[in-house]
Amino acid sequence: MSSDGHPRTADPVVIVGMALEAPGGIDTSEAYWTLLAEQREALGQFPADRGWAIRDLLDGSRRDGFKPIHNLGGFLTTAAAFDPEFFGISPREAVAMDPQQRIGLRLAWRALENSGINPDDLAGHDVGCYIGASGLEYGPGLSEFSHHSGHLITGTSLGVISGRIAYTLDLAGPALTVDTSCSSALTALHTAVGAVRAGDCDMALAGAVCVMGTPGYFVEFSKQHALSDDGHCRPYSAHASGTIWAEGAAMFVLQRRSTARRAGRRILAEIRATTVNQDGRTTGLTAPSGAAQQRLFDKAIRHAGIRPEDVGMIEGHGTGTRLGDRTELRSLTRTYGATASGMGAVLGSVKSNIGHAQAAAGGLGLAKVLLAAQRATIPATLHVDEVSREIDWETQGLRVAAKQTHWPAVNGQRIAAVSAFGMSGTNAHAIVAIPADEAA
Repeated sequence: MSSDGHPRTADPVVIVGMALEAPGGIDTSEAYWTLLAEQREALGQFPADRGWAIRDLLDGSRRDGFKPIHNLGGFLTTAAAFDPEFFGISPREAVAMDPQQRIGLRLAWRALENSGINPDDLAGHDVGCYIGASGLEYGPGLSEFSHHSGHLITGTSLGVISGRIAYTLDLAGPALTVDTSCSSALTALHTAVGAVRAGDCDMALAGAVCVMGTPGYFVEFSKQHALSDDGHCRPYSAHASGTIWAEGAAMFVLQRRSTARRAGRRILAEIRATTVNQDGRTTGLTAPSGAAQQRLFDKAIRHAGIRPEDVGMIEGHGTGTRLGDRTELRSLTRTYGATASGMGAVLGSVKSNIGHAQAAAGGLGLAKVLLAAQRATIPATLHVDEVSREIDWETQGLRVAAKQTHWPAVNGQRIAAVSAFGMSGTNAHAIVAIPADEAA
């Protein structure tokens, strides 16, 4: 069976192009890989050009009942960069547009170019657009009179993130913005894969974008005591104390394999399975469910038609929170650990490098997997001087990528899994197979 319940086809959905932006000024795949390979962290101080009351934020975080906020996060230096004239948008409207719209539009164009596709050639074609994003408080409220009134209703609407791309490129396929909080990117991917497979569109853009309009998430998680003690994200570490928020974006171009081959395009990866489910009722609205995660993993393995031990790399959710990491590790071992042979899968999380990019986290994790497979190298996950004590690593068949690890091909390919769990309770998991002969 395929990931949406249809019989598996000999003509699977594949990824033929991608584009991304990540903290630290990263706007190419090559720069992203360099960050990972050099084991660098791309965190920086809170941006000074967004009108944030940084001094009050840092001082106020020490009130009773709040965990201290450190002046660190993963921020896009490209958040304000945009060429409105190129896209036929007036400067006044461009300022009223949530940066998530601007970056989504820019990445859609670049991902298509990376696929060898001229975006202008898609006008009127059945191309879908599926973008993960969350509302993050950009700009004044609609009820406030401002110079930008009249453009704000479209400029700050989540639905227009995907709609803007479809409108600008004149795409005729479905356009959906998906918000399942931190699982949005992989949920958008799942939806796009199903649409291409069902014939709703011949090609699809799938991805996610996250730019914070305010520091509200830092304040909220300070109150929930879920922020890192020192401003660094430590996935799967015994010293993990909380997450650190970040921004980012990733976009992928999807087609049927037969279509891609006829056009002579590179195939970056075959999407073997995508699965999405819901935690249901747990100990709290945002508390994860290990049972739901295990069901998600098991279903993906079945739909992919593989064995758990065929997966060489797992890009986990790995937020560095004590409850989240504990739950994820235990559920991973039930699917990928108990039957793993040899050394087992290598587990890591790019959040150790760039922080938690929220809606875009799964997309940037998938981009990491594709780049790692092309180079036969699994990058190190940072800050894991001592692995979590929540599982017995000696018997569970998993390894944390505490150092850079060679990734051998098996039967001409490398298979990886990527996870993302939303505080909405929506969990998403993808399994991809990357051809071993695909050059970087």
